[in-house]
Formats: sequence, C-alpha cells, structure tokens
Amino acid sequence: MAVPKKRTSKSKKKIRRSVWREKTDVIASKAFSLAQSILTGRSKSFYYATNNKPSDSSK
Repeated sequence: MAVPKKRTSKSKKKIRRSVWREKTDVIASKAFSLAQSILTGRSKSFYYATNNKPSDSSK
C-alpha cells in the first residue's frame, strides 16, 4: 500500500533555496564580469565573431 511521504520542514526548504540562490549569484556575477571585459576589450580568454565582412580582393 502506498504511503505518503513526510513533509519537508520549512528550515530545510529555506536552506536548500539559499544554496540554490548562492549558486545563481555566483554564476550571474561571473557572467556580468565577462560581459564587462568583452565590452571594454580586455577579455583574453573569450573569442567571438565580429560582423566585419572580409573584402574581396579578387574583383
């Protein structure tokens, strides 16, 4: 016979949620830092394509 599981306590929920939020804060700050370095042109570890089209010298 199926037995319902016990409820998770409020404190355990709060702990899990705070851990999840800390992880998201770290990821968000890293993304913001990377965006700042790209915009200022100081990024040495991130390569991205620009919209500059190569000129055809054969024409």
